[in-house]
Formats: sequence, structure tokens, C-alpha cells
Amino acid sequence: MALLGTPAVALQHSPTAAPAAARASPASAAPAAASTMASTMSAYKEKMKELSVLSLICSCFYSQPHPNTIYQYGDMEVKQLDKRASGQSFEVILKSPSDLSPESPVLSSPPKRKDTSLEEVQKRLEAAEERRKTQEAQVLKQLAERREHEREVLHKALEENNNFSRLAEEKLNYKMELSKEIREAHLAALRERLREKELHAAEVRRNKEQREEMSG
Repeated sequence: MALLGTPAVALQHSPTAAPAAARASPASAAPAAASTMASTMSAYKEKMKELSVLSLICSCFYSQPHPNTIYQYGDMEVKQLDKRASGQSFEVILKSPSDLSPESPVLSSPPKRKDTSLEEVQKRLEAAEERRKTQEAQVLKQLAERREHEREVLHKALEENNNFSRLAEEKLNYKMELSKEIREAHLAALRERLREKELHAAEVRRNKEQREEMSG
């Protein structure tokens, strides 16, 4: 039975310990880290004493240690590495306090994505095409209603313009006819006065001639 040399140990922290330490504030992180490191080193020394005895016992039963043998010691995992002439080497893995806490939340695996079948893809494409046709029909309907409204407004404007033009023409014709009648009546009155003057002048000449004949 040969005595073992001083074990060469590699420390490895679990990757989940870094986020927990990063979340602590700078003021409280230093004392907590010092206390944790002191307790860890104390536990490490005790475990190394046990490992030395355990390695000695194992060497009595096994001439060569099994590679990659893992031992569990509470919050530590010890992985046995290759044995050399200078001694036995181990890999010590310290678990994060969050891994030991019973209240630590268990990360749920993401829900599995449902495989889309060719029939479902075809149905989605048909539904999208139907929505596109419906939207296109609504747009065309709105355009047709707008054009119909524009035609009605234009027709009403043309009708009002025609009515205004017709009324203006009728009013102008009435004024022209009225002016013509007034002018004709005025001319007739003038002709009547001239005729009366001519009759009066003729009567005066005839009376004068009669007086001259009677005096002569």
C-alpha cells in the first residue's frame, strides 16, 4: 500500500452563481462574499482531509482508479482525475446556493412549437386570400359609391344652371316684349296727337277761309 501525495484540486463554480452575485448591491456584496469564501475554504479543508483518507482506502482495493469517478459530498461534487507519480488529482465543483435552495424556481422548458401541416398552411393561405378579396370588394364598393355621389352632385349642379339660364332668358324676353309694347303704345299715342293737330289745323284754315269769303 503506497501513500498518496498532496492532491491537486481544481475549483469550478456552477454557472448559475454569477447572476446571483451580480444582482447584489456593491455595498452588501463584499461582506457577503468574504463570509461565503471563508466558510467555503473551511469546508474545503475538511473535505480534503476526508478525501485523503478515502483515496488511501480506495487504493487498497483498486490498483488503478476508475476515470471520471464522481463523489457527492453535500454541496460539493468531487471528480477523480488521472493518477500520476506525484499524486492524485481531483476536480472539486461547488454548487451555487441557489441550486441548494428548495425555494429556487424551476425553469420550465419552453412549450414545444406545434408542427404546421401542409393542410393548415393551405387553409391559412385560403383565409388570407379570402380576407384580401373582401377588403378589395369593400374598397371597390366605396369607390363606386363615391363616383355615384359625384355624378349626382354634378347632375344637380347642371340642372340648377340650366334652370337659372332658362329663367334668365324668360325674364329677358318678357322685358323685351314689355318694352316693345310700351314703345308701340307710345308711338301710337304720338301718331294720334299728330292726327288731332292736323285735324285742328285744317279746321282752323277752313273757318278762316269762310270768314274771308263772307267779308269780301
